[in-house]
Amino acid sequence: MEHNHSNNLKVKSIGIDTYRENIIYMRHDCHVCVAEGFTALTRVIVSCSGKEIIATLNVIHNSNLLEHGEAALSMEAMERLNVKEGDFIGVSHLPPVESLRSVRAKLYGQSLEPEAYQGIIRDITDSKYSNIELATFIAACSNDRLKTEEIISLTKAMIHSGQKLSWPGIVVDKHCVGGLPGNRTTPIVVSIIAAAGLTIPKTSSRAITSPAGTADTVETFTNVNLDLIAIRKVVEQEGGCMAWGGAVKLSPADDILISIERSLDLDSPAQLIASVLSKKAAAGSTHVVIDIPVGKSAKVRTMEEAVHLKDLMMSVAAAINMTLDVVFTDGQQPVGRGIGPALEALDIIAVLKGNKEAPIDLRDRSLKLAGRLLEMTGKTSSNGGYQMAFSILENGDAWKKFQAICEAQGRFSEPKMGEFKFDVTSSKGGVITRIDNRKLAKLAKLCGAPHAQGAGILFASPLYKKIIMGDLLFTLYAQSKGELEYAKEYFKLNSEAILQIV
Repeated sequence: MEHNHSNNLKVKSIGIDTYRENIIYMRHDCHVCVAEGFTALTRVIVSCSGKEIIATLNVIHNSNLLEHGEAALSMEAMERLNVKEGDFIGVSHLPPVESLRSVRAKLYGQSLEPEAYQGIIRDITDSKYSNIELATFIAACSNDRLKTEEIISLTKAMIHSGQKLSWPGIVVDKHCVGGLPGNRTTPIVVSIIAAAGLTIPKTSSRAITSPAGTADTVETFTNVNLDLIAIRKVVEQEGGCMAWGGAVKLSPADDILISIERSLDLDSPAQLIASVLSKKAAAGSTHVVIDIPVGKSAKVRTMEEAVHLKDLMMSVAAAINMTLDVVFTDGQQPVGRGIGPALEALDIIAVLKGNKEAPIDLRDRSLKLAGRLLEMTGKTSSNGGYQMAFSILENGDAWKKFQAICEAQGRFSEPKMGEFKFDVTSSKGGVITRIDNRKLAKLAKLCGAPHAQGAGILFASPLYKKIIMGDLLFTLYAQSKGELEYAKEYFKLNSEAILQIV
């Protein structure tokens, strides 16, 4: 009973998933709440065996859920604190988070010094911000609220917030700002570049708002949860890797911010640049090419926006001693045929094998990006990159390197499509004149992508294709009948908005 006279409480596991948020649940009449004056949404320090986390308090008024002297933790909090049911935890006040003053100043339009961004990112990495406070910081940095000097400060702060990799010589990387279904160029580029003898330690994200992230797609044919030791081993052996960035702490503040940006559906230029370049710099990259697709339903909708983003990126890259090139690409329609993890993976394999049915647009875009990296690093002349990349792909070296990287990461297995499918055919003849990438991506997600690896869309309706009534537009794939029905219903209601046929 000694615990009833202290700030210690016994842990009860109630299995609540709160994603990235640390939550502690306490009775409203808990002796700790009463003694300390804790109320709902108070931020508190929770400690056990010398380890501590910061959590948000949720107050329970149903006395059946917790006994006196008990507290519950969210699954995320239990994992971070490494506690189990029956352990005792201490709960105490969180001192004021000083960096929030800077967030409030930014919210009111003031410019911040580098030290302010360092303090903000340090506190974010240390989990001192609640989701509400994180959302406030993201909103304060949205649109064009940050000057170029501030974006540089934010990027540098994020680079130094976690671990950093270093490699001898030139280290290359590529990134697409996103917004297009498919467009899974990364594994093809990595295979070509590593086969050319360059170092490319590629870490990628899982899906944020798309039907598949690169890591989701790569996971269908090899392991992506590699720690830093494993990444170094694979890269030293094969020259490149295809790992999930969330498994390593490279710019960890970025992963926290991205989880909130997804909920807010905000992706400002400043946050995008700091996110992308901090990850590349932390991974040790010296030469990077950025793909910016431009289209009405892509993330970047006009050339004016694209040029503005490029100018900002070039300025930040120069400030962190990174050689950067930006390539503008067509963002009007999906790239490749597959939309969804396994379907995109099958496109990748088809391109690398040189199959006749391989999507030409995915192959050419990959060759263009790989070619620019080969030119930037002096592997070939300023106009010889595409041809060199093509030769590496054509002679089978890229396919061999791809398989070798997969095996070095633990396995190579063929992706499988979902067992339930439905062919969507055209109700009239004409020409495809417009594709809404966002609605098409939503349709793939309703099929179950990315959590169901075999779910998604096999697309067969590129822009300007002439079709007649009854022609196949695309095929929906799902791993459950229910999700397939959801997708069919959504298409029925949005068919003309997804594909315009004139």
